[in-house]
Amino acid sequence: MTGHPPATPSPSPERTDRRRALLAAVVIVVLLTGFALGRLTGRSIPAPAAPAVPAASAGSQAQHVDPSGVAPHSHGGAAGPATTDVGGLAVSLAGLTLVTESATLQTGQARPWRFRVVNSARRAVTTFAVVHEKPMHLVVIRRDLTGYQHLHPTMAPDGTWSVDLRLGTAGSWRAFADFAVANPDGTQTAATLGADLSVAGDFAPTALPPPGVRATTGGYLVQYDGAPQVGVTQAVMFRVTRGGEPAALEPYLGAFGHLIVLRDGDLAYVHAHPEVGGPVGAIVKFWLAVPGPGRYRMFLDFKVAGQVSTAAFTITVS
Repeated sequence: MTGHPPATPSPSPERTDRRRALLAAVVIVVLLTGFALGRLTGRSIPAPAAPAVPAASAGSQAQHVDPSGVAPHSHGGAAGPATTDVGGLAVSLAGLTLVTESATLQTGQARPWRFRVVNSARRAVTTFAVVHEKPMHLVVIRRDLTGYQHLHPTMAPDGTWSVDLRLGTAGSWRAFADFAVANPDGTQTAATLGADLSVAGDFAPTALPPPGVRATTGGYLVQYDGAPQVGVTQAVMFRVTRGGEPAALEPYLGAFGHLIVLRDGDLAYVHAHPEVGGPVGAIVKFWLAVPGPGRYRMFLDFKVAGQVSTAAFTITVS
């Protein structure tokens, strides 16, 4: 009589559980390996953090370091993607507040103007990261987008910043403090805080110049090519020439150009930096996105033969 093959015994519940645990372990290893490879290829790598050190000590400020291979970017607000941040609209943000010594100034000679950045405990912050060779960038402009100044105050040990400030015309002005705080845990908090300043006297607002892609300053012709868009990063290229020949651009604050963009009406602020590497034929390339439609004024700071010049452009973004 032909016998039937012996029946295969069913796995015990304990064996089934062991198989399931082994399968889950394999899945976890695969996921972790993919995550590690993603980090090794340079994707989503956080910026290395520098330790917090007093900004008052020469050469001791924490360095603001971007990830290796990071795309050119803008410094705007305290959070979110750099290309769409809006800075300068608030006097207080991310637990930091800009406290000014005086909001009413006089026209005439340059006079010391002081301010502090205080934390949520109302204590002056004294640890700042060096961003493009300076721990503090101060931009001052009248609300009709005239009288642009890009200054670099100095800080006393108690956290009081001071700068010689000269506002040549009466009216309402805006001061933007652009900085990054070096936190005790090694992280950095970037912020741009703004405060209004008033200059007594007769005020005659100046109309915004019409849009154009050419500007002259200090004997240099500056032309730009590109079309900034709302929330979309676009390349904007500036070419600096003199007498038809490319200008020999020099590094200024660690880069071959700095671009401040301000929106007409509310003075939304964006501080952009150029693509890594030197200019090609006196052409400097920036990556820029604007926060919303409207009219903007772009201010390009560049350096030639030891002299810093500023070219200004009006753009309209729909």
